[in-house]
Amino acid sequence: SERKFALTVDGSYEGTQMHTLSSCLCPTSPARFHYIKYNQSALTVALPWPRTLSRVCDCSQCIAGSLLTQGLFFRPRNLDTRLGFDLCTDEQNFLRNRKRVVAAALKEVLHLEENLQEHEVPIVAVSTSGCGIRALTAMYGSILGLQKLRVLDCVSYISGSSGTTWTMTKLYEDADWSHKDIGEIIIEARKQAAKCKMDAFCLRSLRNYYRELSQRTQAGHKTSFIDLWGLMIESMLNDGKCHHRLSDQRRAVNQGQNPLPIYLALNVKDKVTTKDFREWVEFTPYEVGFPKYGAFIRAEDFGSEFFMGHLMKKLPESRICFMQGMWSSIFSKNLLDAWHAVDNSEDFWHRWTQDKVTEIEEQPGLPEKPYEMATCMFTPVSGFSTSLRDILTDRPAVSKYRNFLRGFQMHNEYIQHEHFTKWKGMYHTPDTLLDASPNDLRSNSDHLELVDAAFFFETSCPPLMRPERKVDVIIFFNYTGGSQTLPLEQACRYFLEQGIAFPSFGLKDDEKNLKECYMFDGADTPGAPLLLYFPLVNDTFQRYVAPGMSRSAAEMEEGKVDVSSFCSPYSTREVSLKTEDFNKLMKLTNYNIMNNENMILQALRMAVAQKKQAPGQTV
Repeated sequence: SERKFALTVDGSYEGTQMHTLSSCLCPTSPARFHYIKYNQSALTVALPWPRTLSRVCDCSQCIAGSLLTQGLFFRPRNLDTRLGFDLCTDEQNFLRNRKRVVAAALKEVLHLEENLQEHEVPIVAVSTSGCGIRALTAMYGSILGLQKLRVLDCVSYISGSSGTTWTMTKLYEDADWSHKDIGEIIIEARKQAAKCKMDAFCLRSLRNYYRELSQRTQAGHKTSFIDLWGLMIESMLNDGKCHHRLSDQRRAVNQGQNPLPIYLALNVKDKVTTKDFREWVEFTPYEVGFPKYGAFIRAEDFGSEFFMGHLMKKLPESRICFMQGMWSSIFSKNLLDAWHAVDNSEDFWHRWTQDKVTEIEEQPGLPEKPYEMATCMFTPVSGFSTSLRDILTDRPAVSKYRNFLRGFQMHNEYIQHEHFTKWKGMYHTPDTLLDASPNDLRSNSDHLELVDAAFFFETSCPPLMRPERKVDVIIFFNYTGGSQTLPLEQACRYFLEQGIAFPSFGLKDDEKNLKECYMFDGADTPGAPLLLYFPLVNDTFQRYVAPGMSRSAAEMEEGKVDVSSFCSPYSTREVSLKTEDFNKLMKLTNYNIMNNENMILQALRMAVAQKKQAPGQTV
């Protein structure tokens, strides 16, 4: 006869495994558990009831219904997760290929007499920010302007978050897009922007969404409202189903023929405000990972099940629309985050609903170890405050993907690692409280909770500031609504707090009369990249149809592009644009690039000069 018995290891990947208890002398197949080494896990054996041991076990200690426990140890090898802060091999190869393209482009654009050596080629990056169809349209104009000036071939990285990811994913469907006339792509984008979006909410579309989400669930993915939002984006921006995936974009960069795209999101925690906890997650066609921990996985494995760095269950790679839903997940703000965005009194609610942390450690008699943290006492808030916090920090929808850090333990000296403290300030900055509490920082949760990076601040600069990427010039395109200086101000403050060299900010006096472009050479901040900042403003475009070409009386109306008023057709909430409005905004951002050709070329010349003066280095 055969009976079932259960083997359980709490906290392991497998959890509980059922095995057959047989009277046969042949042994059953061995059970393997993956568990955290120092978690003091135990094997629990639940014998059947009533119990008949027969010849399987003659242990005199076994009694009916007893539980046998023993310590376990299993050390994983050949990790599928890449641990380290260096760029992956694929990205390093990309840079070598791209530098040849950039060197040739710089020689032509700057009229250089000699070829640039590899160590003399500056790393130029484009950073974009903004929401909705406003950002999608404006970015097309900027990219077209860079292409016309032949500067696009000088760019090695393009980073984006929120609405600009819609433009980026469309461009990278073509493996050679930057070397073609993108006019056809813009014509298609204009058609999609102008079409009626009600079809995205019709009964036929809803049935398609239900079928897609059901298939996604059956495949093993955790679905949420953000996945539905991603399908809606696909319907609003395409005529049919888009089968492209993030890893497919490798075709567009493997030879260095286009800049490498970098997409940005935030990892957050449920019931915790973004102010208390947030972590950058970056996405490239090669990898997805946490720069903070130096942990990365292959792009095609994102969403699959990992434990202790091992790929345990491969799931189908998500289509790009689901990634777009996550990167522009405008529905994921919790109430406290929204309050903070509109009112400074958020600090009051934040303090009132937060657990109290008191340092109780006395001065040590022996010298402190640099990685040791102060002993603290956590005083939970009252029951009413806890309930209020749950309401204020509830996120109606986040994008949930399998946690590929599950099963990892924090090194006991993690707090002194320069990359960790650099990206998340510990004692000198009020960045995230959980950084000083490793048990809370990296819980063994099954899923990551990912939201639009714009919930922290509206810029995609952070991945460009990784020291391993050695970016020399950043061209920052801001398409956000509201204050056109706030994104740059937030970025400057953040990098200053993190101790990362970034040009200082100084546009307060120009807030009401912003120019089309500003250059910050970083002379007062050693090691900082040179920054070109393009706010979304309508300045000389009102009077000029092209640089140096004044508008006629009949053309004055086309120069009236309202990008800032409450009644503007370019609100970040809009998902549609009339053809006329699309053309106006795209022409405006294209003009702002063309009209500042001299400043862009000046920045490139300065970067080349600085690289020539620096000691020779190779990627």
